[in-house]
Amino acid sequence: MPGGGLGAGEEPLHTARREVKDELGIDLAPDRLLVVVWVPEQADDRPPLVNHLFDGGLMSQDEAENRLHLGRDELAEWRPATLAEWDTLLAPHTARRLHACSRALAEGSTVYLKHGFDPTRPEN
Repeated sequence: MPGGGLGAGEEPLHTARREVKDELGIDLAPDRLLVVVWVPEQADDRPPLVNHLFDGGLMSQDEAENRLHLGRDELAEWRPATLAEWDTLLAPHTARRLHACSRALAEGSTVYLKHGFDPTRPEN
């Protein structure tokens, strides 16, 4: 999942587009906002932050193989993965974010996560 911090004077949608281009080598205009993640200040003095995850659309494996060009300093590899594989391939916080994106797409909603968990769902 491409991502990164805001540049000076930059807004989240522009950052998403820039990061996709830097990390995947494609110019993609992100669509609607799927997930907002609030991460409070950490015990090690990291400041609070907010992550915005946008819908990047669908791409077939053939399209991906022909269009994706990983930035040398950004990502080492990519591969398609099923929803069931996310929990074993990704860090837990990243997998939770992708599951929330999947839910937002299915429901036509935007999901709010507090420190990676949905505060409205009792199973968290």
